[in-house]
Amino acid sequence: QVQLVESGGGLVQDGGSLRLSCAASGRIESPNVMGWYRQVPGKQRELVATITSGGWVNTENSVKGRFTISRDNAKNTAYLQMNSLKPEDTAVYYCNVRPLYGGVWSFWGQGTQVTVSS
Repeated sequence: QVQLVESGGGLVQDGGSLRLSCAASGRIESPNVMGWYRQVPGKQRELVATITSGGWVNTENSVKGRFTISRDNAKNTAYLQMNSLKPEDTAVYYCNVRPLYGGVWSFWGQGTQVTVSS
């Protein structure tokens, strides 16, 4: 069974930075996509950024230029470097891994809280 464990969340002031990590354990088939999503109470979970095992990146416009996703395939770990944080970035951030070309499996982490104070 695949497990994803997020870390690095916390409280930061407006304009600050945080780096999230997502460590995956278990056997993960390649090619795959690791991604970061976020959710606030009462709203749907939304995509932040994804990165394929080959390094192809997709970043949502709302965070483009401020957030950078990366991964270390040898460590099965994905990262999200978040700079110039804004109060509207406050959310629970979740890590996900799924196949690149379809498939029925998808795994989620437990989430890590990011709070940006104004």
